[in-house]
Amino acid sequence: MKIYAVAVSATDLPRARSFYELLGFRFPATAPDDPHLEAADDSGVRLMIDAAETITELYGEPPRPGTTAGFAMVVASPGAVDETVGRVRAAGHAVVKEPYDAPWGQRYATVADPDGYRVDVFCPLPG
Repeated sequence: MKIYAVAVSATDLPRARSFYELLGFRFPATAPDDPHLEAADDSGVRLMIDAAETITELYGEPPRPGTTAGFAMVVASPGAVDETVGRVRAAGHAVVKEPYDAPWGQRYATVADPDGYRVDVFCPLPG
């Protein structure tokens, strides 16, 4: 078994796209009214972002992002953690937990997308 995709919803798809592009995701071109975005990482795991209206239609209730649901992404170096968080902050998005050297051996930080989904950004520390 392996994870195929991580999915989040967005009340403003272009704004969500911009946020996730700050994290390094690349999305194919879409029509302005397309309610779905999808990007795959090098391993083939997909990030899917659907318009909140689409999720409401699918599930019969509006999405309610929580503060405990989210996902983690690994970056190339401890410095890349700081750089990624810096880009997110400079674009006006929330930094939930500033980068720090975690006791479990990772440079670690948490940011929030425009709808409140948490994204952990980390890299193993050398040694």
